[in-house]
Amino acid sequence: MSSSNQVTSEKTFFGHPRGLATLFTTELWERFSYYGMRAILLLYLTDQAHGLGLGQSLGEAVVSIYGASVYLLSVLGGWFADRVIGARKTVLYGGAIIVAGHLSLTLPAHATAYLGIALVALGTGLLKPNVSTMVGNLYERDDTRRDSAFSIFYMGINIGSFSAPFVVGFLREHFGFHVAFGAAAVGMTLALFSYVLGRRTLQGRGDTPPNPLTAADRPGMIRVVLAVAILLGAVFTWSAWRSGGVGPKPVVDAISYLCFLAPIAYFTMLLRSPLVTPVERRRVRAYIPLFIAAMLFFMVFEQAATTLTSFAANRTELSVFGLGITPEFFQSVNPFSIIVLAPVFAVVWIKLGDRGPGIGHKFATGLLLAGISFGVMALASSVAGEGLASPLWLVLVYVIQTLGELFLSPVGLAATTLLAPKAFNSQMMALWFLAPAAGQAITAQLVQATEGASDTAYFGGLAIVTVAVAIVLYFLSPWIRRHADQRDQRGITVTH
Repeated sequence: MSSSNQVTSEKTFFGHPRGLATLFTTELWERFSYYGMRAILLLYLTDQAHGLGLGQSLGEAVVSIYGASVYLLSVLGGWFADRVIGARKTVLYGGAIIVAGHLSLTLPAHATAYLGIALVALGTGLLKPNVSTMVGNLYERDDTRRDSAFSIFYMGINIGSFSAPFVVGFLREHFGFHVAFGAAAVGMTLALFSYVLGRRTLQGRGDTPPNPLTAADRPGMIRVVLAVAILLGAVFTWSAWRSGGVGPKPVVDAISYLCFLAPIAYFTMLLRSPLVTPVERRRVRAYIPLFIAAMLFFMVFEQAATTLTSFAANRTELSVFGLGITPEFFQSVNPFSIIVLAPVFAVVWIKLGDRGPGIGHKFATGLLLAGISFGVMALASSVAGEGLASPLWLVLVYVIQTLGELFLSPVGLAATTLLAPKAFNSQMMALWFLAPAAGQAITAQLVQATEGASDTAYFGGLAIVTVAVAIVLYFLSPWIRRHADQRDQRGITVTH
């Protein structure tokens, strides 16, 4: 069959293979469940009457470390798909674990709540990196429909994340936390149904691991697993000793340390590996300031589920033009802004072409916007004083952060693949996932260390730090470009 006939026969979902419809629906409902649960998690952890009754700073730290764990475990999810069971089964098992986690959160007990949080983090880590990979696997490398497919796919992500806070917020307000967590369980169950029923449409994509473990690999793998297990045991034991016993705080601290150690270990391995050429090593060095910028950006951006939710619940007037709103409403502003603004950015970058800003300048702009957003938060807190702030402040903050996300996040994915050493393409993508993990680990420590500080001081201090680093990155951009624009021994030129 000719390629043209094949394309014609596959035009069943907006001109794309039917497998895209399966993955679109799966991801839409999975993101609905994820963002629905995230929207109310802090409120549940800190509610004294109907939740777990944690202090505000510890609750924010737990939510931050939950988010960090999702990204940290994404590295494991990618490894399982690539080396053990393939992407399709990894997504399936991850989805089942997520459902179990959400169902655990519907039960009114402390133990099942923490179990549910852990299960959702593990399941999302297994699922998150592999659905996108399977979308790419539906197409040959030279298929012109690939970019369009990801645009459709990301629309599903944003539909799910936009609608979830409204639904879950309504259910929490009228029926309680556990019914709201049940809605997240229903969403993930629908995702699984879509995925299982649509298996044939995937045409075997993701059924087998692309680089399966061999018998020769097993002794080395066992040594790595034992070393990681010993490291985990040592970190958790030390954290428990420092905290004077077991509980949420030593877990938060231990995972924070792991999130800091993992990228250091990755960069050390890349810079010392004999498989990395001198030119590739220069590119890895150029990637380090970009990674730091991404880490700080996500430190700010991911506080939507922590400090910004606290501000929405406790210090914001919850009505707009006389209509009552819930604290969860504000977490829908970002996906709505993405839906509106992402096509605009795509057109602008295409029109600018090579005349557009380079990677370093885009990263710096994204980080600068994140810093400005927290400057706006500090101003909102100061203006409100002892009263309640207008909800328009938070809407403005989320729009500014979305602009920053569009400058940094998609560019970061491109930069990661562009600057990756040939022998470590997959590992570099895992390294990118560690940026938001480390960023949220910083938040987990900051909210505890600054307990008692005013919102004005907290947001203002972080604004100053992020804006300062963004300015430094602007000055470093020419250095980054020089190190990235190098011709390696294979004759390949990497440009901005």
